[in-house]
Amino acid sequence: MKNVVLIGMPGSGKSTVGVVLAKKLGYRFLDSDLVIQETCGKLLYQLIDEKGEAGFLMLENEINASIIADHTVIATGGSAVYGKDAMSHFGKMGQIVYLKLPYEELKERLGDLHERGVVLKEGYTLLELYEERVPLYERYAGVVIECSGKSIRQVVEEIAEQITDWDK
Repeated sequence: MKNVVLIGMPGSGKSTVGVVLAKKLGYRFLDSDLVIQETCGKLLYQLIDEKGEAGFLMLENEINASIIADHTVIATGGSAVYGKDAMSHFGKMGQIVYLKLPYEELKERLGDLHERGVVLKEGYTLLELYEERVPLYERYAGVVIECSGKSIRQVVEEIAEQITDWDK
């Protein structure tokens, strides 16, 4: 299976880049957060409120690990990297690409974290979340794309260059 799985912090551009990359490659596009919402019939923040952080992460891991796709760009939720089963599954499905942004740029891009459905531990700051997740993104990524100061088109071109040796 040839897929591109985008990981990174909320606000790093996974969904936006994913749609454009899918068009460029002639692939389908799938947003794993939307799959979770459709499966459960609720918005992410509602699921987090209802199940708590740990319950949501278990649900996210389970649903992500069940995604079946081919020739698809998959944009994951920022917390997908907490799910070992899901990340193992994604690694077998295709190339995992980390869209990396410096903390200051992310902070500028993000609005209301709760409304956005960001899993944030009680009392955690965005910086603490960033520092906790970056090593996980780096561990799972086969490709790291530095996105700072780049347009969507530039990021898409960089990803496409990294995967040009794939059979389509």
